[in-house]
Amino acid sequence: MIRIIGGRLRGRRLYVPPGRVVRPTAERLRQALFDMLAHAPWAAPGLGGARVADVFAGSGAFGLEALSRGAAEALFIEKHPAVLRVLARNVEALGLEAQARLLRADACHPPPAPLPADLLFLDPPYGEGLAAPALTALAARGWLHRESLVIIEIGEEEAAPSLPLAWITERRHGAGRVLIGRPVSGRGGFPALPGRSGAAGAS
Repeated sequence: MIRIIGGRLRGRRLYVPPGRVVRPTAERLRQALFDMLAHAPWAAPGLGGARVADVFAGSGAFGLEALSRGAAEALFIEKHPAVLRVLARNVEALGLEAQARLLRADACHPPPAPLPADLLFLDPPYGEGLAAPALTALAARGWLHRESLVIIEIGEEEAAPSLPLAWITERRHGAGRVLIGRPVSGRGGFPALPGRSGAAGAS
């Protein structure tokens, strides 16, 4: 098991699917990440009331942590049925059914977004090169707006994926490396992205 490390659900434990299908983000790396989201100037307006998307969700630790810390809603994308059942168990155990929506989908072929996410966390399996195609597909299906904050976890030795993102910072811990950026729309970038409200806007 792993646990929620901050917010109103601090200390609550999460179930993790057995086997090697899921690799939960290390607690120390998650702590460092959420400290930045709480205090860094570039993270404004922060988690309060945010829409969050947790992609390659696994146990849902990132999205559930965000809800614990004040996010309004979280959408979880996960394609493995057994993993999705464990995620649903975590949501139910924490009493977050009203704020969490679980989508069984391939992140590289996602459904249209109900609304773009303010904060999108992408945690694909290490070494498989899935970050770039997944984020490109998510952008094309409306999962980002111009001010979305994108967080990608990759292996420590992996190169940053080639994406139209303006990189802000990164953190390393153990085998993991977290990259944080915002979309660059327009020529050579993602499709023209809507503003934060979800209404279409100029790139």
